[in-house]
Amino acid sequence: MVKMEKNKALLMLLIALTVTITILLSSGKASAQAFLPIPNLNLDIGMSGEGEGLVASLQLLLLLTVLSLVPAFLVLMTSFTRVVIVLSFVRNALATQNTPPNQIIIGLALFLTIFLMRPVFTEINTKALQPLLAETISQEEALERAATPLKKFMFNQTREKDLALFVNIAGLDQPKNREEIPLTVLVPAFVISELKTAFQMGFMLFIPFLIIDMVVASTLMSMGMFMLPPVMISLPFKILLFIMVDGWHLVVKSLVQSFG
Repeated sequence: MVKMEKNKALLMLLIALTVTITILLSSGKASAQAFLPIPNLNLDIGMSGEGEGLVASLQLLLLLTVLSLVPAFLVLMTSFTRVVIVLSFVRNALATQNTPPNQIIIGLALFLTIFLMRPVFTEINTKALQPLLAETISQEEALERAATPLKKFMFNQTREKDLALFVNIAGLDQPKNREEIPLTVLVPAFVISELKTAFQMGFMLFIPFLIIDMVVASTLMSMGMFMLPPVMISLPFKILLFIMVDGWHLVVKSLVQSFG
């Protein structure tokens, strides 16, 4: 029962995130109030001896608890993980210390995530949120519809080897289709698949800058300049190379295409 409530709370938070992003991407076509009426919430604290009141209170407590985990959901169930790791690899390969700063890296990763996940959020809004607001479908059906496009996105980016690992660890029977795999199994498999893909891309980014470091270090050693740090000399050349090849354009292009 608790596991089911956690899954429902997770999907409800996903719908709330979809509403927020859809409003941000609406380009002023409609105000937020016209898009989604703000409900009037009244919270009363008191004693209740009825079972239904206790269940409702526990559900509200569970929802508020899961609400604090929204950043984790954004990081682990979207393209944010791969994007932010690859951008961090670029900064480390350039050896520019804190340039660009963490705020820029995270901000760019966040907006790239919104850009990449927009089709998924749009489908959730169209097939789940809007019918739910129109009261044409039940809450349970809306949650099932909301989970479908999100699971489809994660399945497309998850390796079968990683998925089989968590299916075996969970002790599940051999699933006949994707619908039988729960989010508690899919999410960790998706995360480690994203980590491997991000590290592969980061390795490819390091190679050209590593070659520049080796060439500069060999040149300084041949000239007998042992006391001069090679990083100090190679840094301008790495920045120049990155500018000449339009590095940020290539990195972002590769990230977007990697989700195709």
